[in-house]
Amino acid sequence: MAEDQSPASPNEANTPPTVSITVSKGGKQLDTFQLPEGAILNDLLIACEDHLTGDSDNKEYDWDKAKFIAKGKMLRASEHGDQSITHLHNTKVTLQVPTVEDIQNLHQSSEAARTREARRQAAHLKSARTSKTASRRRDQSDGEYTFQRVEPLPGFTNAERSRAFLLRLKEDPGIRAAMRKHKFSVGLLTEMDPASNTQSSHEGTTRLLGLNRNRGEAIELRLRTDAYDGYRDYKTIRNTLCHELAHNVFGPHDRDFWDLCHQIEREVQAADWKSGGHTVAEGEFYQSPEDDGLTRRDIIARATEERLRKKQQAEDPDEGGNGADGGSNATP
Repeated sequence: MAEDQSPASPNEANTPPTVSITVSKGGKQLDTFQLPEGAILNDLLIACEDHLTGDSDNKEYDWDKAKFIAKGKMLRASEHGDQSITHLHNTKVTLQVPTVEDIQNLHQSSEAARTREARRQAAHLKSARTSKTASRRRDQSDGEYTFQRVEPLPGFTNAERSRAFLLRLKEDPGIRAAMRKHKFSVGLLTEMDPASNTQSSHEGTTRLLGLNRNRGEAIELRLRTDAYDGYRDYKTIRNTLCHELAHNVFGPHDRDFWDLCHQIEREVQAADWKSGGHTVAEGEFYQSPEDDGLTRRDIIARATEERLRKKQQAEDPDEGGNGADGGSNATP
């Protein structure tokens, strides 16, 4: 069987083999370049550079940072410039090359970012220093404006439980905040004997709930129940403590006293919300007699309280004649 084998044309016989690579840039085809068979990556880079030189967009490119994406791999001109590209024959590659303007903008953005970060760091450092200073001052205030001693009633059972109760009052966030704000310093926080501070008559029974001696020398609180078999409600006792702290400033139960007393109560309750408790204080609140008028019950309670004060003063002759500055009472 005969075959027709036509001789190659002189042009085909004299054409050297080439590497054909199609290059796109920015989503658009740039050109298909015909490079010598032994071409390297730098040859393709030079071809692209020549093609873009004098382009209508008049952009100046930073060719040292050029790179090609070919067959899922990144080929950087600065690292792979001498590598052969014959394996890329008849393939499409993507050219990525930044303009000089892009580089300048990037440097400016980086410098701006460093400046912003420096400002943030400086602000954070200043805030940390301020916070540390405020914390140190607060610690100093906590050490000064507080109860210097806490003691349970001697000679009674559950002394440690009473001490824990008193310490809880001392460390109560609201009490601490109020004492810092009003600069209250109390020498002793202790409990009172229920039996010694209860008066009964045909009119009823009056219980002294708290007592402030010499405007902050000592504050006594009625912690235990009348039968000594338990302890009274914490928030009720805390309200009594607010009442007694107000006696650090005012002795008589006048308008000024009740205004301060209610202010301290509100401040203590506000700290409950800030500390996450989200509770409303239960128990007694000391209502100003000037708000509702003095009832017969109030008058009897006041008289009983005065008798109890005189009794306390008589039992404690070392008080220097000052006696108790104030107290809170309850008449069932």
